[in-house]
Amino acid sequence: MNRCLSKFVRVCVAIVILSIGAIAPASSQTLRLEEQIKALISEKKAQVGVAVIIDGKDTVCVNNDYRYPLMSVFKFHQALAVADYCQKHGLTLQTPIRIQQSDLLPNTYSPLREKYPKGNVSLSVGELLEYTLQQSDNNACDILFRLTGGPKATDRFIRGLGMSHFGIAATEEDMHRDATACRQNWSTPLDVCRLLELLTMRPIVADDFQSFIIETMIKCRTGENRLSLPLISTNAVIGHKTGTGDRNAQGLLAGINDVGFVRLPNGKRYTIAVLTAWSAESMSDTEALIAAISQTVFNGLCQ
Repeated sequence: MNRCLSKFVRVCVAIVILSIGAIAPASSQTLRLEEQIKALISEKKAQVGVAVIIDGKDTVCVNNDYRYPLMSVFKFHQALAVADYCQKHGLTLQTPIRIQQSDLLPNTYSPLREKYPKGNVSLSVGELLEYTLQQSDNNACDILFRLTGGPKATDRFIRGLGMSHFGIAATEEDMHRDATACRQNWSTPLDVCRLLELLTMRPIVADDFQSFIIETMIKCRTGENRLSLPLISTNAVIGHKTGTGDRNAQGLLAGINDVGFVRLPNGKRYTIAVLTAWSAESMSDTEALIAAISQTVFNGLCQ
């Protein structure tokens, strides 16, 4: 393939990717959802951003022009970059990674460390991804960062997929040393939804990795009181990734987030991101708000 043709192909691919989640003219349905979401968040003492992409085209955005700290939501971005790294370096989901006690930092959320406090164990790439995607394990996250080139490599890969309104620059260890470093891993809600659209509708990494990430997110064990709560008693399928921050010196929750993809029994599908920042509300009230937004979108699309 000559250089000009190669460039033309890359441009065409970029156009296809960028078209996903492009904000379409508002329909009565999206306008109604937007107004309902605005009403839900109007009295809340928090910065709240919401994006929904319905069937890959109709888009709802509320307070999208803000850099929301992703918290552990960025582990979804990282999982895609891990898959790409493994594909390029001949690693599989079964490839073992040696873990030493020095890899298991104390005083950070880590079910992995609780299970193997002395390290000296080998876990597969797939097992580490399960720890990060299902349980938001901070040590597993940084082990994978060390394997794949750190936050910069993840940021670079996601940008290569056409995303631009986000940043990945800090490890969990960075954020443990300096709580304000959480601002370095950020996104708009719409960019997260666009990335979820790619995951569920386009081949972006090796099939086995992409299917594994989707299935692992469907089995997510964190944030059960958020997006998934109103869907539990339905036949909807949800895969999601949560992010949870601590309170800062001013007593504000840095970020309580949930993002995911939903398949409805009626054949509709949507991706949704609810990101909150600097919430003065309680944890339970912030989670209840995310659940209420999820319920509103579900009800609106099941009609």
